[in-house]
Amino acid sequence: MTYTEISGVKIPIRMWADPAAVEDGAMRQLRNVTTLPWVRGLAVMPDVHYGKGATVGSVIAMEGAVCPAAVGVDIGCGMSAVRTSLRAGDLPGDLSRLRSRIERAIPVGRGLHDEPVDPSGLHGLATAAWQDLWSRFGSVATAVHFREDRARRQIGTLGAGNHYIEVSIGEDDAVWLTLHSGSRNIGKELAEHHIGIAQKLAHNQGLVDRDLAVFVARTPQMAAYRNDLYWAQEYARQNRTIMMELLKNVFRREFKKARVGFVEEISCHHNYVAEERYDGMDLLVTRKGAIRAGSGDLGIIPGSMGTGSYIVKGLGNAAAFNSASHGAGRRMSRGAAKRRFSTRDLEEQTRGVECRKDSGVVDEIPGAYKPIEQVMSRQTDLVEVVTRLRQVVCVKG
Repeated sequence: MTYTEISGVKIPIRMWADPAAVEDGAMRQLRNVTTLPWVRGLAVMPDVHYGKGATVGSVIAMEGAVCPAAVGVDIGCGMSAVRTSLRAGDLPGDLSRLRSRIERAIPVGRGLHDEPVDPSGLHGLATAAWQDLWSRFGSVATAVHFREDRARRQIGTLGAGNHYIEVSIGEDDAVWLTLHSGSRNIGKELAEHHIGIAQKLAHNQGLVDRDLAVFVARTPQMAAYRNDLYWAQEYARQNRTIMMELLKNVFRREFKKARVGFVEEISCHHNYVAEERYDGMDLLVTRKGAIRAGSGDLGIIPGSMGTGSYIVKGLGNAAAFNSASHGAGRRMSRGAAKRRFSTRDLEEQTRGVECRKDSGVVDEIPGAYKPIEQVMSRQTDLVEVVTRLRQVVCVKG
C-alpha cells in the first residue's frame, strides 16, 4: 500500500485511508489543518475519523508551533502489552473469575484507588520516576492543583470509553496481557485549560476553525503548554506501567503453580507530541490516534472488543512521519452505535470473549469500528506484523 496524495491549501494531504471512505466532516477537518501557516506536513492513517478540532488518526508536523487539539484531551493515551510464559492451555475453561479478579485489582470507569498506589510494593517498578513525576506537579498549571489527590489516586486506573484491559492468545499460543488507557481526568483538565488559553491569543483569531488554535515558539504560553503536556504524557505512561504491574500480580496469584513469567513490556503513546527532524527541518510532530512506527519500533494496533489486536514492528516510512494507525478507528459515533445495535448484537459480536455484554458498553460493539484487517491492509508500508492476538478476556469501564 502506498499513500494517496490529495491537494490541500498550503500542503498536500498524504492519505493511507481511502479518501472516498472518509466522512465529509473529517475531510473538512483535514483541509482546515492545511490552512495553518505553521504546518509542514499532514499524514492520514487508515483508521482516520472525525474528532474535536483535528481528526483522530492524523499526524501533523508543524514548525515553531503546536496545536493542542491535534494532540487531543486524553494526553498520552496509548497501549501497553506484555507476553507471558503461559500457554492457551494454562487458562481455565471459565474465565469469569479471572475477569472478576482483574476488575477488583484495577479500578475501571470513574473509579479510583482508595489510597495512592505505592510503587515500591510492585515488582521491579522504579520509584525514582514516580518521585520525579510528583516533584514536578507544582510546576503545572495552578488551575489543576486542587486535583492532586484525585490524580494520585487515579494513577493505576483504567477509565471508560474505549479504554480496556485484555487477556489474549498469540498465533504461537502464548498468552498476552494488553491494556489501553491515558492520563485520566488530570490530562483532560490540563488539555482543556490550555486549549482555552490558545483560543484567546491574537494570532489565532483568523483561523478557519477556532479548535485549531496553536501556541507558537518562544512564547510563555507555548512553554507552559509543553511543560504540562510532557508532564501529562509521563503521567499516562506511568498509569499504564502501574496497571500492568497490578495485572501481572493478578496472574502471579492465579497461576502460582505455573510460576508465570513476563517478557519486556511494549508501550506506545498515540496522543502525543514529539520533536523530530524531517527534510532538514526541526518539527513538532503531533500524533492523535497514531503511533510512532520508526524502523524497528514495536507497537500495538488493537481492533475492537471482539476482533483482536496486532503486535507490529515499524518500517520507518518518513512520508508518514514514521507513524502508523493506533487501532481500527470508529466508523460511527457512540450515539449512532447505541441507536443501531442492541445487547443481543453485542452478545453475538463478542461471542467467545469473557466481557461485559450489557447496554453500558453497546457503543463499544465491534460493529461500531472499522474492520481491523482492512485497516492493517492499508498500512503494509508502515508496519510489519509480528503476531496477531485474539482476546479471550476484555475488561471495560
